[in-house]
Amino acid sequence: MVLHETYTLANGVMVPRLGLGTWFVDDGEVAQAVRSAVEIGYRNIDTAQAYGNERGVGEGIRSSGVTRDELFVSTKLAAEVKDYDGAVAAIDGSLATMGLDHLDLMLIHSPQPWDDFRGGDYAEGNRQAWRALEEAYDAGKLRAIGVSNFLEADLDRLRDARPSRRTSTRSSSTQATPRQTSSSTATPRRPRGGLLPHRPR
Repeated sequence: MVLHETYTLANGVMVPRLGLGTWFVDDGEVAQAVRSAVEIGYRNIDTAQAYGNERGVGEGIRSSGVTRDELFVSTKLAAEVKDYDGAVAAIDGSLATMGLDHLDLMLIHSPQPWDDFRGGDYAEGNRQAWRALEEAYDAGKLRAIGVSNFLEADLDRLRDARPSRRTSTRSSSTQATPRQTSSSTATPRRPRGGLLPHRPR
């Protein structure tokens, strides 16, 4: 059964293949959506700072009736956050808003702010945001980190500037829906971790 299938990221973290996406679900309604999904077997719950529903997602997780360790919870750093201090604050803000002591995955939501998507060069900002994610990962706040909507060139700029043991992205998230896939985004490769399909934004 697909609800019980998992795949493994490069750092050994196991991810349920099928997840509940919460884009366009209102903060006041999403807690019940999460509880209902968990009741029928979902164990992968996805949100983002941009969705405006992290509070409700956290409530649904805490009141789902299953232990926290049974659930894989991911969120995404707002695309507009392109500095280290802002990223640190945003990571801690998501944890506080959701009422959780850790997240299973956090992604940089986009290589550019949404109002300049595929526009200017934000490589330095992405490097600063990635450094904040690395530090949160090392501190145990995040079990895995990665990127979303990055092209191969965006990943190259991120890796080239971070010559450390943590250079490779641990998860790369791109659009994969029944209607459309993003062939122009980075193709997953084993050293970088897995591909985490979801609807962008």
